[in-house]
Amino acid sequence: MLERIRAALPALSPAEQRVGELLLADARAFADLPVALLAERANVSKPTVVRFCRSVGYGGLADFKRRLAGAANEGVPYVHRAVAPEDRPAELIVKVVDNAIGALLAYRNQAAPQAFERAMDALEAAHRAHRRVEFYGVGTSGIVAQDAQQKFFRLGVTAAAVSDGHVQVMSATMLQPGDCAVIISNSGRSRDLLDVADIARRRGATLILLTASATPLAQSGSGNGAHQILLAVDHPEDADRYSPMVSRLLHLLAIDVLATGLALRLGIETLQPMLQEIKKNLRARRYVNTP
Repeated sequence: MLERIRAALPALSPAEQRVGELLLADARAFADLPVALLAERANVSKPTVVRFCRSVGYGGLADFKRRLAGAANEGVPYVHRAVAPEDRPAELIVKVVDNAIGALLAYRNQAAPQAFERAMDALEAAHRAHRRVEFYGVGTSGIVAQDAQQKFFRLGVTAAAVSDGHVQVMSATMLQPGDCAVIISNSGRSRDLLDVADIARRRGATLILLTASATPLAQSGSGNGAHQILLAVDHPEDADRYSPMVSRLLHLLAIDVLATGLALRLGIETLQPMLQEIKKNLRARRYVNTP
């Protein structure tokens, strides 16, 4: 709820934005304060407070405060940050989807185009020089690494996904200058991935780090140096309390942006015949083919 409101602020009137900023500064206090005090603190009229609640999709102040109280309490630990134990299926759908949409919109506004451009430069250079692109991740980030490998090898890139800690060490040890090591981590605290980043760095490979900006992984090495690129994925999900839902979506999205950008650089006219042939051959594997 809070992420969706943060993403919606630019579309609101200046007075409603002040109400939204007051809310985001302290959601729990907003849920408890009377409308007169809210209006006074935001320097707006009482009807503006009610109008803000309706502008962000709620029936009025009472409805808004009731839902806000649940959002401010941060969901059900180890399950999902946006839901409450008493939620019915209809409410679960709205909350889970809205939580994802809010995070995606926030990431759209926060993503650094310059960092993505540098990452695409490195990936393109590695491919054209026939070098390796290795995707490293553990746990759910290992699943994202597998998705990345599937996307990139379809473009003709020599790509691999490695999620086993011992194999990661061996793989990183064989990297050379010109290779790319894409390290994916939600927490940014995995000992395996920190070790792999250190090995790849010593081997002279270019590191592309997909993690939150305040994590040990993001702050390791020389930061955003010539051979290290941070694609910061910041989100409100606490990795110690909730299953990684939003972070996984954002990591998949970032990989999709990289793969799409690389495809455009390699030339659609070159890739399309190959991709068309792949689709044709896959179609033959189906039990029932459509015309």
